[in-house]
Amino acid sequence: MDIFIQQTVNAISLGGVYALLALGLAIVFSIVRLINFAHGEIMTVGGYGVFAAITFGMGIPGAIAIGIAFSIMAAVAMERVAFRPMQGASIVSLLITSFAVSEILKVLFQNGISARPKPIPMPLQLSGTWEVGGYTVGVIATISIVITFVALIGLTLFLRRTTTGIAMRAAAEDFAMVRHLGLRAGRVVAAAFALSGLLAGVAAIIWTANRGSVDPLMGFFPVLKAFIATVLGGLGSLSGAVAGGFIVGAIEVFSQAFLPDTLAPYRDAIVLTAVILILLVRPDGLIPPVKTDRS
Repeated sequence: MDIFIQQTVNAISLGGVYALLALGLAIVFSIVRLINFAHGEIMTVGGYGVFAAITFGMGIPGAIAIGIAFSIMAAVAMERVAFRPMQGASIVSLLITSFAVSEILKVLFQNGISARPKPIPMPLQLSGTWEVGGYTVGVIATISIVITFVALIGLTLFLRRTTTGIAMRAAAEDFAMVRHLGLRAGRVVAAAFALSGLLAGVAAIIWTANRGSVDPLMGFFPVLKAFIATVLGGLGSLSGAVAGGFIVGAIEVFSQAFLPDTLAPYRDAIVLTAVILILLVRPDGLIPPVKTDRS
């Protein structure tokens, strides 16, 4: 039972990272119909921001702020430089552009910084554990869970209580109508990218705290799992992205913890098989978006 509780905490912690990244993907997709495969590099930029801040002597709070700011700026710059000139292009063209941006940034990271992981020293307090209800829980895992849920609650309030958030929700439902109402489409799209960058930055903080390092490929696999989560939850559905992220995290953690050693090398294949089985029952995802067609 103790092992199950511990693995549940790990599943929520990992699933939270996938949920944050999946939510960033879903926000952009719901508005501009773009699967941004360069989203992982936005996360990596945040990780390098943390590394740079700590290298120059900043404390952990300052490093966290710098990392998140770097991710937001990277996302906004990416939208302005790479995707805004492609406005009105086909989905395939946008997809190819996102792949190109992703590869360009990887090369820049590898040649401009280092192809090897850069260690990020963390305070000793973060590597410890504490007792919660008789169970031993890692400090980083607990902080990850708290940060994840605070971010999700904050995002929900932003989308429901602010003018920009309401405009983004309206654009996700009917982008053409938002234009007719006089709202500047460019600002709505830029806000969506900035928000996705914020979520990627928060995910980068959690991921680097768990890994203790950053490297050029840091964001690739988490965003790949986040993309699977968005499809599982319902492509374009924000609540579905969150649900899909936690489910993928749970499947991954529990399969790693409880699979026999002979099946351990097939963990990723088992995760994908479970996702396929779910999609066979729910082909539109667990929580499909209210409206998927646009004129």
